[in-house]
Order: sequence, then C-alpha cells, then structure tokens
Amino acid sequence: MEETDCERSVGSVPNEILRKETLAPGFTLMEIRAPEIAEKILPGQFMILRVDEAGERIPMSAADWDREKGTVTLVFQELGLSTKKLGLLSAGDNIANLAGPLGRPAEVGKYGTVVVVSGCFGTGPGRALAEALKEAGNRVIYIVEALWSESLFWLDRLEEVSDELIVASGDRAAGTARWAKDPLKEVLASEEVDRVYLVGCTFMMMSCSRAAAPSGVETRVSLMPIMIDGTGMCGACRVNVGGQTLLACVEGPDFDGRLVDWDELMDRARGYLKEEERALDLWEIDDWHQVRYRDRTAERKRGGARRC
Repeated sequence: MEETDCERSVGSVPNEILRKETLAPGFTLMEIRAPEIAEKILPGQFMILRVDEAGERIPMSAADWDREKGTVTLVFQELGLSTKKLGLLSAGDNIANLAGPLGRPAEVGKYGTVVVVSGCFGTGPGRALAEALKEAGNRVIYIVEALWSESLFWLDRLEEVSDELIVASGDRAAGTARWAKDPLKEVLASEEVDRVYLVGCTFMMMSCSRAAAPSGVETRVSLMPIMIDGTGMCGACRVNVGGQTLLACVEGPDFDGRLVDWDELMDRARGYLKEEERALDLWEIDDWHQVRYRDRTAERKRGGARRC
C-alpha cells in the first residue's frame, strides 16, 4: 500500500534535524524532516526559518529534497548570529519554525547551453537548479567560486549535473581563476550561451551580472534580501528591477539580473551590518559567561572551587 504524507509523519517530529554534516570550514549541511515542504518545493524556491522562539526569521534556499523520505536539505554558511546558532544544533534537535516553499520557482526549460554560477552558500541551491536544467535537456556549464579553496565543496556532485565544471578560488589554490566573473566572460566570448543563472552572495551576483551584460544573454539571479514574513506583507524584501519596486518573496526571488538596481540592493543589504555585528558580539559574550558559570558550578559541585 502506498505511504501517504500522514502515514509518513506519524510518530515523527516536524522540523527535526535528521542529519548534520560539515562540508567545509564554516559551511554546514542539515537534512530536516518537513514532509509538506518536501512534497511541493521546486528549484529556486526557499524557506523561512527561526532557530528558536527568540530568533529572527531568515530566508534559506533548499539545496536538496527527498519527497519519499519527506525531508529538505539546507546548506548554509555560519556568518551571523542566526546561522551560528543554527550551526550549534545537532541531529535530533528541532528548529522552532520552518515555513515553505515560498517564492516562485526558477524558470527551467530547454534553452540550449546554459551557465550556472554559484558561490559560497549558493552552491547548494545552485546544484539543484543545474540538475533540473540538465534534466530539461540543456548543456550545462557550471562555474563555482569560493574565497578560499578550502571552502569549495560538492565538486563531485557538481560534475554529475554539468557537462563542464569550472572552478575559481580567491586564493588561486584551486581552479583557473580567482573570481567567477572572469571565466564567465571567457565562456560568453568563446561560445553561444542561451542563459546564465547566478546563485549566491549578492556581490558575486552583481559582479557576474555586470560582466555578462555586454553579451546581451538573459541572466537570471536569485535574490535573497532582508525578509521578515515571506508572504509580501512587510515590504522588507523590496528590490528595484527595471525601475519597478518588486517583492523578492512573492515576485521572486528569480529576477532578470540585467534590470536589477545593484547599487540600491547593496546599500540595503548593508543597512543593518552594525546591528548584526552588535547582536553577535552580545550573544558571544553572554554565551561565554554562561559557559564560565557552568564550569564554575561544576567545580563547586566537585569541591574544587572555593566559595566566597
């Protein structure tokens, strides 16, 4: 008898972390039980999660999903407070909230030759997108960028979903170039490309989009600005595309990179940097004090610390 979603979730815990894996320094994979999301999610869509009840809501693209198992997989970089707190969780722990799938799926069709460029945390969803484009009958050239060669991961999985894999690393210890925009220019100049897809940090997408602009090739970008509700009500994720104000959460996150006002987007992305750094500093100080308190309490219980 075929297993239903209800039967699959009986006895299970929603948002439970089933698997955790370190992919590279600072980069973590988590497979999470979320059968309703896994059943519907498509390449290019994202989720919004909260690590705990006091946490902020952060958007995160899906790197993979398994409809049979009812799981979704996240690949994230531990940079700010929320991702560092998320990285402290282990298999068996639960994420407070996980909502999705959200946003519009990426445009996937048979175009001919496509180039997918990803960097940092974008390699997870970039691989899923490349796989869908390959299955649609395209020739896929994949360019992956990392600031340090030790931050590269999944190169074997990227080779499986591409016809050609090009690696770039900022330290020049791996690949043929420092930044993805350089091999992208070379590919666009040497052969006929029908579409370019960019997935990853905003700066990389901006530089690659501008590098591709002279070729006139349609360039799709997956934008992840600051988001709160993810349903179009708050307006925090507004972006300027072709002179129009659009909401990335419901009208994106996939947009034509040639029309994005990158300067405005970068300014908005930097808007809360000081507050984010302050929140992380306060959390780390509080966490240090809590660790010291636990250590001292344990010492006292062992009789190893003098009471004042």
